[in-house]
Amino acid sequence: MCGIVGIVSTEPVNQQIYDSLLLLQHRGQDSTGIATADGPVFHMTKARGQVREAFRTRDMRSLLGTMGLGHVRYTTKGAAEREEEAQPFYVNAPYGIILVHNGNLTNTRELSQDLFRIDRRHVNSTSDTEMLLNVLATELQGQITGLELDPDQVFQAVSHVHERVEGSYAVIAMIAGYGLLAFRDPFGIRPLILGKRTTDGGKTEWIVASESLVLENGDYEVVRDVEPGEAIFITLDGEMISRQCATNPRLVPCSFEYVYLARPDSVMNGISVYEARLRMGDRLASTITTHMDKGDIDVVMPIPDSSRPAAMQVAQKLGIEYREGFYKNRYVGRTFIMPGQAQRKRSVRQKLNAMGTEFRGKNILIVDDSIVRGTTSKEIVEMARAAGANKVTFTSAAPPVRYPHVYGINMPSRRELVAHDKKIPEIARELGADHMIYQEVADLQAAITDGTGITELDLSCFTGEYVTGTVTPEYLDWVERTQLS
Repeated sequence: MCGIVGIVSTEPVNQQIYDSLLLLQHRGQDSTGIATADGPVFHMTKARGQVREAFRTRDMRSLLGTMGLGHVRYTTKGAAEREEEAQPFYVNAPYGIILVHNGNLTNTRELSQDLFRIDRRHVNSTSDTEMLLNVLATELQGQITGLELDPDQVFQAVSHVHERVEGSYAVIAMIAGYGLLAFRDPFGIRPLILGKRTTDGGKTEWIVASESLVLENGDYEVVRDVEPGEAIFITLDGEMISRQCATNPRLVPCSFEYVYLARPDSVMNGISVYEARLRMGDRLASTITTHMDKGDIDVVMPIPDSSRPAAMQVAQKLGIEYREGFYKNRYVGRTFIMPGQAQRKRSVRQKLNAMGTEFRGKNILIVDDSIVRGTTSKEIVEMARAAGANKVTFTSAAPPVRYPHVYGINMPSRRELVAHDKKIPEIARELGADHMIYQEVADLQAAITDGTGITELDLSCFTGEYVTGTVTPEYLDWVERTQLS
């Protein structure tokens, strides 16, 4: 899921990129990197860990230039423990390109062979981002006819990237001496938004980022979302040129962005994340009333923070008291995006503490945004019982996650998913809950898209239907085998 940002400014961008990455920290905790361009010269710093710990004063001083990009990494492809896997990635030809990427490519096996045998390019990591960078570099090299590079050549190269690459990708790249390039996969699965602001001198500065909150905090005007398949090129002088580079683009954004990944104060594809989560709570409340008597519930509690809007709406719709029974330690990261089951399990109790006065002798209805592996959920149920809860009903604002997510979220193995091949009562027993209630798939889609004009969502982890049409059972089996090795 990663967070990315790119800026073309009239002033040094190092601090702006750093501040933007702090705002995107919720999208990745494994590693981070910043690259800037000072004329034709690139400067780059990347390291493991979170933004505040990764960059020192000497690093920031070395990041010279008025154009730059940054990345926070959440591991989906590539080894989490290797600093070499951190983004950005760089190639020296043509011109010199530095690139960051949010998403996940699903044809890496084919790409790795083609890059070596046909393109004669060497990839030095297991990262699909480095593959994507080399595909772009190859296609850009093939467009060069003279000494100068023009936007038409850049857009034609992106068109060829769309033809060769499968999966999800929101990309920001710098081309040395020319400008900043941003583009989005033909389905718009991963988010990317464009903003601008005008200086006192009347010049235009540009920003592209994963979430709108980055633009708003930097006093940029939101221009629009980058369209599926579209490429945007911003010159060093601040001229913005755009072109549709895909043959049959269609907008099918990832539903999990609205369920969990994005910050609630962001707007993606014209949809307020916060308002979508409120609507999820409304619809979940209706489902709850069909499965149990609300008189059997004493209090409604969220698992902080992303489930709070849905839980508030559930409590309001049911007319039941809303209480905060779990205290969150804000110095522990998001457990879902931590690499490795053991680390996730160990961090749950460090992250949450149950306050006994809110649980003792009560029938508790817990609302979570989603249940993936069940690690966190099982620990939470045990904490509620240890705090004195009489009965525990566990509810999810999302449907059961029964299938792997292959478009940029780290849930690639069916064996890891608590809901895979299980009926809901079996899941309840697995988690130790008295009752288990999930959102319906149709209700989730309606909650996110109502009144927006968007007709499709990527719901593949709930339905097993993969929007790109290129994800086969053989591919899913291969992904699981590579996870075991």
